[in-house]
Amino acid sequence: MNALVVLAEGFEDIEAVTVIDVLRRGRVDVVTASLSGTPIVKSAHGMEMLADLPFEKAAEDSYSAIILPGGGGGTENMKRSPALIERLRRQKGEGGLICAICAAPTVLVQAGVLDPEQHITCYPSCVRELDRPCAEAPVVADGDVITGQAPGSALLFALVVLKSLVGDYMTRRVAEGMVTDVM
Repeated sequence: MNALVVLAEGFEDIEAVTVIDVLRRGRVDVVTASLSGTPIVKSAHGMEMLADLPFEKAAEDSYSAIILPGGGGGTENMKRSPALIERLRRQKGEGGLICAICAAPTVLVQAGVLDPEQHITCYPSCVRELDRPCAEAPVVADGDVITGQAPGSALLFALVVLKSLVGDYMTRRVAEGMVTDVM
């Protein structure tokens, strides 16, 4: 299993780092990609993260999951990327998992990768940007899409993504090793 985590300038720190950490603990091959193409991507709170690859190069490969951390600035940068929108559409066409948390589910709406009846959640102030009702839940998994509500949902979101990729056994092992009972 492998996953692509897209890092856009202004990404929400805890949402990116938590999902990368949890997936790697679960033995998922995680690739981080800089949407701007620069090696270092600055988060919403000033953290600088070294991406594995520029997005344009990373987008050429196939992934079991593509994950979009939120953050207001990061989400706006993702919405302005035709290359990301196209890659999400390709992921949908290939039947791969598409995951977004916080404000990032609005990118999925813009990309048109949600089925008409698919349920999602997002950050409360972003609800008006959706083309559907928003569940008031920390995480919603519906078909090939997993969405998370906010930074406080990051660990649960990451564990649900992990479970979709590697199953119950490994996810329980990771959660137990982290001494968490969010699952």
